[in-house]
Amino acid sequence: MNRLKEKYNKEIIKALTDKYGYKSVMEVPKLEKIVVNMGVGDATTNSKLLDAAMLDLEKITGQKPVATKAKKAIAGFKVREGQAIGCKVTLRGENMYNFLDKLISITLPRVRDFRGVSNKAFDGRGNYTLGLTEQLIFSEIEFDDVVKVRGMDIVFVTTANSNEEAYDLLKDFGMPFKK
Repeated sequence: MNRLKEKYNKEIIKALTDKYGYKSVMEVPKLEKIVVNMGVGDATTNSKLLDAAMLDLEKITGQKPVATKAKKAIAGFKVREGQAIGCKVTLRGENMYNFLDKLISITLPRVRDFRGVSNKAFDGRGNYTLGLTEQLIFSEIEFDDVVKVRGMDIVFVTTANSNEEAYDLLKDFGMPFKK
């Protein structure tokens, strides 16, 4: 069993129940999934860039990414409807906990001048979005193999009803929020 899943079952459920007074274990918020999304706007002109981004995302998450397609045509950006313009991976279960553990304990501390992640990126329904400016902070990515440095969004989807509950859940997992 993963270290963070064990921590959730043994410590976090009890801590959140004490703080919010849940009557059932099923009321306690939990991490449902983590979605890692990488936009590749340059894929409109060069499809090899999308392949490189998908390869990077697969190395980072350990799971095969899915290409995301444009919903509608935008002439100003030279985008046609149905054209692949990004990729994403949805992590659940064991893979999700492994990725979260790696992100919190290895990847985020490697960021230069890191003072914590923003505590204002909640959406009001208990989901948290973390934006990263480059994929190089992940230890799986070799600097020499990178075709183009690009950022990504990591969305933590929880079953929490409020931002405060989601904040406490992620903080208990060890997410390094700004003071």
